[in-house]
Amino acid sequence: LRVWLGPGGVARASTSLAARTTMPPSAASGPGQTRKASDRAQEKGVRESNIVAAKSVADAVRTSLGPRGMDKMISSAGGDVVITNDGATILKQMEVAHPTAKMLVDLSKSQDVEAGDGTTTVTVIAGALLNQAEILLKKGIHPTVISESFLLAAKKSEEILQAMSIPVDLGDREQLIKAAATSLNSKVISNNSSLLAPLAVDALLSVIDPATATNVDLRDIATVKKLGGTIDDTELVNGLVFTQKVSHAAGGPTKVTGAKIGLIQFCLSAPKTDIEQNVTVSDYTQMDRILKEERKYILDMCKKVQKSGCNVLLIQKSILRDAVNDLSLHFLAKMKILVVKDIERDDVEFICKTCGCLPIANIDTFHPEKLGRAELVHEVSTSDGKIVRVTGVPNEGK
Repeated sequence: LRVWLGPGGVARASTSLAARTTMPPSAASGPGQTRKASDRAQEKGVRESNIVAAKSVADAVRTSLGPRGMDKMISSAGGDVVITNDGATILKQMEVAHPTAKMLVDLSKSQDVEAGDGTTTVTVIAGALLNQAEILLKKGIHPTVISESFLLAAKKSEEILQAMSIPVDLGDREQLIKAAATSLNSKVISNNSSLLAPLAVDALLSVIDPATATNVDLRDIATVKKLGGTIDDTELVNGLVFTQKVSHAAGGPTKVTGAKIGLIQFCLSAPKTDIEQNVTVSDYTQMDRILKEERKYILDMCKKVQKSGCNVLLIQKSILRDAVNDLSLHFLAKMKILVVKDIERDDVEFICKTCGCLPIANIDTFHPEKLGRAELVHEVSTSDGKIVRVTGVPNEGK
């Protein structure tokens, strides 16, 4: 006997077995259960899509893992070709659109920032874990159970790794060199690890205090690339290196000892109007007056620079107008001031930290206490042109 509520709340009864067995499944399950089934199917499809995307990224870098790993040739849209087997570099060059695949790219970047090595390994391990998770999902295990189990396994793994690890002594240079050489063994430059590993360790030790440091800020170490020569020409400079050459427009100095360095963010040239205008001068006396005023304006600024004691002037690149013109270069050359122009905005913080100078935004605030110090600033010729080397700086990145 079966009792249910019919229209109007009237109780009805049925004893017909045939009626119950011939009802369609949709009527028996109801729209609510159908919606739940479709939601579950959609969730399953999303999970499978995420796992497939992550495994594809892991498979792309898997063959570059280890000392026998193969190099990848990556061609960008601009026509640049990169050959590398570094996982972070490969993933950075890949144009990944899937959100889960992007997470693996970010994972590799984080590993590169935190440890500097193991970028391919973390991606391959993440792909392998997701592959095992897919097997467990097919067995009907709930995703929450799998994720909680992974968290327990991660804690246990961390305990095991802590127990088997050897603490790093930043005062032991030889141990650090061995660790650096190991990470270089799988790179293209593995044959030059005997040169580059000590160089990297010395650069790191020069910007930290080994007694108190627990990590290093890699932004304190700048890498300057120049074409030509060989890897054996690589050297460590305890100071600054500018790829911009000294301005020779007016025959200024190319070597200064006991340098007092000023970094300016304003223009040593004639001012311009705020809006686009043309001034027509038809009288020769007026034209002569304009030229004299321009000359006097620039000379006054150069005299203020000289008065502060500055003998090396770094000029930030300007996009609005010329940061420096031939007339100002002529005056600065007569005052025996070495000029390096077109300093990038991104390099200003690094230069200030290394030399101990402060950026100067206005000529009226050009004071001696804002100048940096260096023992020697001179121009050096390389196979790909000239560079400016600054040595004997007080901070050296610390």
